[in-house]
Amino acid sequence: MNTQKKQVPIAVLGGGVIGLAIAFELAKRKHKVTVIEKGLCGGQATGAAAGMLAPYSEIGEDPDDFFSMCHESLLLYPEWQADVKEVSELDFEYNTSGSLHAVFHEADELALETRLQWQKGWQVQSEIVKGQALRHLEPHLTDDVIAAMYYPGEHHVYSPDYVVALKEACLRLGVGIIENAGAVSFADIRQDGVAIATEQQGNIDADTCIVATGAWTSEYEEALQIRLPIYPIRGQICAFEQGMEEVKHMVFSSQGYVLSKRNGSIVCGASEDVAGFDTSVTDKGINRLLKWSHKLFPFTEIMEPFHKWAGLRPATQDGYPLIGRLGHCPSIIVSSGHYRNGILLSPRNARLVADIYENKPAGLDMNLFNPVRFS
Repeated sequence: MNTQKKQVPIAVLGGGVIGLAIAFELAKRKHKVTVIEKGLCGGQATGAAAGMLAPYSEIGEDPDDFFSMCHESLLLYPEWQADVKEVSELDFEYNTSGSLHAVFHEADELALETRLQWQKGWQVQSEIVKGQALRHLEPHLTDDVIAAMYYPGEHHVYSPDYVVALKEACLRLGVGIIENAGAVSFADIRQDGVAIATEQQGNIDADTCIVATGAWTSEYEEALQIRLPIYPIRGQICAFEQGMEEVKHMVFSSQGYVLSKRNGSIVCGASEDVAGFDTSVTDKGINRLLKWSHKLFPFTEIMEPFHKWAGLRPATQDGYPLIGRLGHCPSIIVSSGHYRNGILLSPRNARLVADIYENKPAGLDMNLFNPVRFS
């Protein structure tokens, strides 16, 4: 074990997309940051994510402050991803294909009409497409789909390459990254700083600690003296090798999604279940994905997945992330529990946390995200 003790202004616990994005934003603002990751950066939910930037397809209810945050983050993505690419000098897929939210029944079509109306208030570009217009957009979609909401503004990224570029961008801006730290704990928490103990990489003293440890955040409940009800939800995904047929958009249904990546794969997800921290793939989960991919795109019936994987999504008790500085421990800022929206929220969340660190207005009603709301 490394017994060296380091002193840093800001320590970010967690090297997933949320932690790295926060570090990148803070470094752009000329702050000194160190990221501490117990394993390898992007090795958990981030690397397993399909990378969809699709708040309009995935949030069907009336808008709230969480929808507002997702909406704003999507609008930030063109500039954000360009910045990451410029600083890192690495490329990654940022696909502006747009999306289709497909329905099979008239009752579901009425729900699309309702969604269309309230989303107009957010200047969301959308329309309901049917018949030949729908077949033109997605020629291989099953004829059983009677209509779809078309969102040309929804995009997706290739998550593994995105997190590699984000890590490299952090390094080039002078962010310290400590990987393979093993177990990470708080040796001491003061009003003006924290002492962080790592199993494999020594101890770190920080003036401020940002906790971005996703599904593992509940491990710090006792140390922080608050309830942190964040639970791992296993998401299983599979991929086919693309042949003559392709999926031109992200295609959602009530049971899952199908999309093509530029690496020649067709990705189908996501089967969700509660399995603790188990990331193994199950026949039941994959078979459910296959059933729905066949229903949406009949050409996949003769295809076998060449890749199957699973990741752990950090879900909170009420579905909203925990974001904010702790009043009783002002040296601690929490940013965890983004569930299936970590990739999407990475730019807006990063700016939000950086503003919190700098004691600037959040530009968002933070009551919904109060990290001590369960205490």
